Amino acid sequence: LAAIERAARGWRQRIGARAAASGTPHSHAMGDLLAHAFPDRIAMQVEGQPLRYQLSNGRGARLHEDTALLGEPWLVVLDLRLEQRDSLIFAAAPFDPALLERDYGERFEQRRAVYWNAEREAVEAFEERRFDALVLRRRSVPVQPEDAVPALLARVRERGLDALPWSDAARRLRARAEALRAWVPELGLPDLSETALLATLEAWLAPYLAGKRKLDALSAAELSQALAAMFDYGQRQQLDAQAPEALTVPSGRTHKLDYAADPGPVLAVKLQELFGLADTPRVAGGRVPVTLHLLSPAGRPMQVTQDLAGFWERTYPEVRKELKGRYPKHPWPDDPWSATPTHRTRGHADR
Repeated sequence: LAAIERAARGWRQRIGARAAASGTPHSHAMGDLLAHAFPDRIAMQVEGQPLRYQLSNGRGARLHEDTALLGEPWLVVLDLRLEQRDSLIFAAAPFDPALLERDYGERFEQRRAVYWNAEREAVEAFEERRFDALVLRRRSVPVQPEDAVPALLARVRERGLDALPWSDAARRLRARAEALRAWVPELGLPDLSETALLATLEAWLAPYLAGKRKLDALSAAELSQALAAMFDYGQRQQLDAQAPEALTVPSGRTHKLDYAADPGPVLAVKLQELFGLADTPRVAGGRVPVTLHLLSPAGRPMQVTQDLAGFWERTYPEVRKELKGRYPKHPWPDDPWSATPTHRTRGHADR
């Protein structure tokens, strides 16, 4: 403690303070004096962690394991050295917290504080008595709606959009909107990119979080409603017309389009279901061809093309030979343009 004593004597001379009164622990007297010089270095021991301290300036720090100060609940830190991951206390003096009220009453604050409880994945609220950044007392209080929504939005920004309950339908809506927005920018569709959605949470998500304390209280249906509400009637009509969720193929069956694929959109469909279809389907008002993933009767990929007419003319004759050998019960006509589309075997198709 020699360095601390020298510093204490120096500060005592500067401020004209008297020596410690009889009966006052000498180390505490030094801490009291140093606190006047370094009020931002007053440190409180972290509960359950005897080597760790929280400083009144908001920093965290730790004592060395073999320190003589081990167990002191309050310190004034004189020498604090920054390390790569932490701050290490090299010199400090014990401090009597009763002196805080006497000498620093103006630095106390009573306030409500809202925190995110990572273990419960929920918002919690407390009433706290603070000295600068040090929380001296805390009691739990009911969470108010105006407290919860900002905390939930902050959690979403911290974790990203994956923190939300995305349904397949909501993901498809985003992919469709983002694709059509890129293909036909003049439509002025809302920006549903992750960057844009995170930047505008208050506008589109906050109304659906009202009254909630946890993110998992938000349902997938509510999230889909929040996204849909970003489109006006005309924009939704254009989205459904120019970027349909699914296409009906010549067999009469309807298959979903994958707009998240690259290049998209992708239509995965059994080859036989497209008999009679001469041209590749297109979206975005005819601007963008659908990428066809042509499947075998077993659902295995056989061919990928954006030129169905060229496939029928140049590639189908060779593919037909292979498929006819593998799947003899299925129809493989010589003329795919005039054949009846089907997803069934030859016997079912004939009936």
